[in-house]
Amino acid sequence: MANYRHGVYIKEQATSIATPVQANSALPVFVGVAPVHNLADTSTAPVNEPKLIYSFSEFVTTFGAPADGENKEDFPLYQAAEIYLGRYGVAPAVFINVFDPAKHKGEDGKADVSKVNDTDIIGGVDSTGARTGLSLVDEVYPRFRLEPGLILAPGRNTPSVDIAVASAAANVSGFFKAMGIFGVPSTVESHDKVAAWLNDNNLTLDNCCCFFGDCTYDGATEPGTIHLAAAMASRDAANGDVPFWSPSNYQMLCEGLVHNGKALHLTPLEAADMNGNGIVTGLNIIGGLRVWGDQTTVYPGNTDIKDASIPVRRMFNWIGNTLILTCWQYVSTPLRRRLIETVQDTFNCWLNGLAGKEYILGGRVTFEADENPTTDLLSGKVTWHIYVTPPQAAKELVFTLEYDPSYLSTLFNE
Repeated sequence: MANYRHGVYIKEQATSIATPVQANSALPVFVGVAPVHNLADTSTAPVNEPKLIYSFSEFVTTFGAPADGENKEDFPLYQAAEIYLGRYGVAPAVFINVFDPAKHKGEDGKADVSKVNDTDIIGGVDSTGARTGLSLVDEVYPRFRLEPGLILAPGRNTPSVDIAVASAAANVSGFFKAMGIFGVPSTVESHDKVAAWLNDNNLTLDNCCCFFGDCTYDGATEPGTIHLAAAMASRDAANGDVPFWSPSNYQMLCEGLVHNGKALHLTPLEAADMNGNGIVTGLNIIGGLRVWGDQTTVYPGNTDIKDASIPVRRMFNWIGNTLILTCWQYVSTPLRRRLIETVQDTFNCWLNGLAGKEYILGGRVTFEADENPTTDLLSGKVTWHIYVTPPQAAKELVFTLEYDPSYLSTLFNE
C-alpha cells in the first residue's frame, strides 16, 4: 500500500507574479588602446578579450599603465579607467583592448600604439568565428551576465568608428539596446560647424549621443565622451540605477574644456544652439563646468520624444532590456491564459512601483486582440502592449513677470 496516505500534506504552486530582473542602465563598454606592452608578461596581455573591471587598481594590474615618458593620452582605456572608476567612482566597466604589442610594431620592431587604426577598433568576425574590436560587445552578456548600457571608443572620433559604435549599441547580442557615445574630431574647426559635420557624415544616428569638447585635468587632455558616460552612470547610481534623469547639468570632474588645442568658453546661447542640433557639450555658467544638453543625435531631424530625448531614450532601452531579461524564463512555456496574466500582472506591478517613485509618470501592460491575430497565436507568437511615460527633461523654465499697479494701494495707510 505504497500510495496510502494518512495525515496533512503540503504542495507548492509557482508564484503568479515574477520578480522583474532589472537591467543595468549604464554599464559602459570601452573599446580602444591600453598600455598592455608595459605588463611584466606581455604574452598574457588581454587583446580583444573583454574584461570586467571594478577598480582603477584592478585595471592597472590587468592592462598595465603608461611608462615614464609615455603620454597617457595615447591610451584612452587607461584614461577611461582613471576617470570613470577612479575620479567619478562608478563601477563596474568593461574594457576591450585592441592594441597587440606582437602585431602593432614600428620600424624599430618595438610596440607602437600609433599603428592601431580604425579597422582594429571596428573589428569584426574572422573565418574561425573569433570576434575583435566593437564586435566583442555581443560577448559581454554571455561572458558576464551583465548587459551593456553605454558603448564608446574614446578618443577615436572618426565617422566610420562612430557608425560602428551606433551599430554595436543598436542590437547588443541580438536583443538588447544600449546608448552609443562619440565625440567630434579636431578636423571640425569650431562649435558652429559640428551640426554640418554630423549631417555630412550621416551621423544623426539612433541611440547615440555626440559630445563636443575634450576635458583638461592635471595637464592632460581627456576625451569628453568618458566624462559624459561617467555623468550618466553617476546620475543613475544616485537614482536606484534607473536612467530617468538626464545627464545634463551634472558637474564634470575636470578643470576645463578644449577643442583642437584651444580652450572652450561657450556662452549659454552657443551651447543651446548645439543642443538644438542634437549635440551635448559642457557649459561653465553657474555651479562650475557641467554637462549641457538633453537631445540625442537624431534631433532635430527626428522629434519623436522616445528617440530624441536622452533620458526617455535611455528609459525605453532600460525598460526593454528588463522585459527581455525577465520574460526569457517564459520562452517555450505553454501559451495559455496563465502565461498572459502572469506577464501582465508582473509588469503592471513593476510599472506601478516605478510610478510611485516618480521614475515614470505612469505605465500599464495590456494584451490586445487586434495585436494577436490567430495566425500569430498558431505560430506561437504572443504580443503584449506596454504603455509608458518617462518624464521629459525640463529643459526650458519660463517665468512671466508682470508689473501689477494694484499694489500701489499699499502706499496709503488705510
